[in-house]
Amino acid sequence: MRPDGDFWNTECGVGSLDLQVAAARAMAARGPDPLAVDPFAEIFLRAAGGEWAALLDHAAADNPLTDNDFGVFFQELQAARIHYFDHYLRDATNSGLRQVVIVAAGLDARAYRLSWPDDTVVYEVDRPAVLEFKQRAISGAGHKPRTERREVPVDPDGAWPPALRECGFDPRAGTAWLIEGLLPYLSTDSRARLFESVDALSASGSRIAADERGVAPPEVIAAAEAESGGGDWIRLIYSETHTEAATWFAARGWTSERIALLDYLARHGRLSAEPGAGPTAPRSLAGLITAVRP
Repeated sequence: MRPDGDFWNTECGVGSLDLQVAAARAMAARGPDPLAVDPFAEIFLRAAGGEWAALLDHAAADNPLTDNDFGVFFQELQAARIHYFDHYLRDATNSGLRQVVIVAAGLDARAYRLSWPDDTVVYEVDRPAVLEFKQRAISGAGHKPRTERREVPVDPDGAWPPALRECGFDPRAGTAWLIEGLLPYLSTDSRARLFESVDALSASGSRIAADERGVAPPEVIAAAEAESGGGDWIRLIYSETHTEAATWFAARGWTSERIALLDYLARHGRLSAEPGAGPTAPRSLAGLITAVRP
C-alpha cells in the first residue's frame, strides 16, 4: 500500500490517487450513455481545486486521463466498479443485511447517493484526513447521508477491527463488506491480515465484494507505467505472489465467484474482451469478486 508514517493530501501519493479515481468517475459520467454515474465525484474535484478542477473544465490536456488509450480504459474501469458494487450493495441489503463496512472508503459517497433500507448503518474505515476531506467537501455542497453513517478514523492497513467495534459494529449481525480499489496496493501479508479480519468478524449470511489484480511480470508493469504517464497508481501497486480473493474465501467455506473486469465490461457492451493498444496484462488480470458466508 503506502509507506508507514506517510500523510494524505490531494497533491501526491494515495491522496492524488483518490482524486484520480474521482476524476475518472466524473469524466465517465459525462460520456454518452454512461454505465454508471457518481455525481459526488465532481464535488470532490471542485473541493480539491487546482489541476483537478481544471480537468473538469477541459484545461488539463496533459493529464493521463485525457489519453485516448489509458484514460478511456481507466474511466470505463471506474464506471464498471461503480456499477458492480452498487448492485452488490443493493442485493446485500435486499437480502436483509443492515450493516455495511467499507474498508479504505476513500472518496466513496454511497452513504449519500444510494437508497438504503431503514436501519442500515454504513461504517467507513479510512485515515482521519481522508474522512475529514470528504466530509468537508460533501457538507460544503449541502448534502447529508441517506442512512446512518459512522466514520472509523483509522488506517485500513492497520489494526482497524477494534476501532470498528468501538463505533458500534456488531460481529453477530450479518455484514456487507466492500473493499474497492484497495487490494492491489496491499502487500501479501496485509491482504492476508485483511481477509482474516473480515472472516473473523463475519456472521452467517455476510458478504464481501472486492476488486483485485493478478500478478503481472515486472516488464509489463514497467510498460504500464510508461503508458499511464508514470502515474502514482502503478508505482503503488504490489506485484507479489498472492492467493486470489475468491480462492481464499472459498477455501474457508464461503461461496465465491469472480469475473474478469474485461468480461464484465463486455457483458455490458462497453469494451471487447480484447483491449486495444498498450500493455494488456494489468488489464486482463483485473477481476471483480463476491463471496457469501453460508
